[in-house]
Amino acid sequence: MYEILSALSPGSIVLDLGSGSGSFDSSALPLTVVRADIDMQHSVKRNLVNCRASQLPFARGSFKALVLNHSLEHFDHLMDCIGEMARVLADGGFLYIAVPDASTFTDRVYRWLGRGGGHVNLFSSVRTVPHLVTARTGLKHAGTRTLCTSLSFLNRKNITSRVPRKLLLFCYGNESFLRFLTFALRKIDHLLGWRSSVYGWAFYFGNVRTPENTAWSNVCVRCGSGHPSALLKQSGTVRKRHLLPPVYPCPQCRTENFFTDDEDLRHLRA
Repeated sequence: MYEILSALSPGSIVLDLGSGSGSFDSSALPLTVVRADIDMQHSVKRNLVNCRASQLPFARGSFKALVLNHSLEHFDHLMDCIGEMARVLADGGFLYIAVPDASTFTDRVYRWLGRGGGHVNLFSSVRTVPHLVTARTGLKHAGTRTLCTSLSFLNRKNITSRVPRKLLLFCYGNESFLRFLTFALRKIDHLLGWRSSVYGWAFYFGNVRTPENTAWSNVCVRCGSGHPSALLKQSGTVRKRHLLPPVYPCPQCRTENFFTDDEDLRHLRA
């Protein structure tokens, strides 16, 4: 989404929709970010709004950009929500939507573990979201990126409630186990041309520079941040090890992850 956020002029107002208290870090951005969610907890923080996506309490054309980071799959009355998005987005605005692919191993595990996970809209074709959004908003579909999984939702360090018994199948969310599992999925995809390491897609709308469509295979097993392999190699943080996979520290949270080359998964390009 930072391809869009970094292109906005300072002071632009952005809506982070279905975000809880925030789906991305905006502290370093010269933007005004409004967070909106139906389950927003009462807080003293500014710019937190409790509302439904199908009935947004904002004036027409209020926002220069909208971010829906893994939230569209949760919205009831989908077409009403898309209509509201079109209404509050300013002329010449930008839209970022990330959704899971309901046909993937990762999303099926997520919904099985969470008894549906709150997903009321299941997207299993890369063409569905661009078709719905463009037809309703008239926004140009600028590009799509395939998203790889890190299974961070299974990470015990990210679970604040009681650990479910089903997690036993994943070594009770042990981070080292998940690190090896996600690395194995990427290697299987590389060798067999499968999509077992895919989570979903990120869609870009508006007159934004078309994002490169290479899947970023290096996704942190703890915080879920994705980073292009070329950038990680340029940073000099990738460390090779004898007879073991190379590793890198996540630029976001510093957690150690196994490194893979994005070119090994070029068949995953959207």
